[in-house]
Amino acid sequence: MQPFTTLDAIAAPLPEADIDTDVIFPARFLLLLDKQGLGKHLFHERRHRDGRLTDFVLNRPPYNRAGILVAGANFGSGSSREHAVWALADFGIRCVIAPSFGEIFYSNCFKNGVLPILLSGDNYDRAMAAAMASERIAVDLQSQRLSLRGQEGIGFDVDPYRRGALLAGLDEIGTILAEDAQDVAAF
Repeated sequence: MQPFTTLDAIAAPLPEADIDTDVIFPARFLLLLDKQGLGKHLFHERRHRDGRLTDFVLNRPPYNRAGILVAGANFGSGSSREHAVWALADFGIRCVIAPSFGEIFYSNCFKNGVLPILLSGDNYDRAMAAAMASERIAVDLQSQRLSLRGQEGIGFDVDPYRRGALLAGLDEIGTILAEDAQDVAAF
């Protein structure tokens, strides 16, 4: 997994609440097991209609190159499909900012190198306004700060264990091997 230290990217706005994992990655694509190439199925029903691309936000420049998604509340609710996070990552989205997340989706993000950031109130509104204005947002995981053009930074919190794993680029197995290498070797 690629380490996550900093990210400076276009943020795409998706202010709708309660977007579940079936919307993010439709069930009919679940038989695809290779993480590579799943980005083309991200939000498939919203991005494609009658064999053509729609006007969905991730189809429009500059958002078609977004590295950050600013989403509505309860993003990633529903089933536990890890494919939803795989598709986001394959599309190029390394960070999702929202007021709340589906619990399993939130956990799957950390396991796959995608940083989910919880923001609420004015801080969330500022991030969404930046995304709607096609502005870049800079994310610094080490200092746990977002930078918006011409504004005061926004702090965010990440569990220290998960933060350390993202900074090092370690998934769960990599973390176990790194922390308990002697115990694993002895076993």
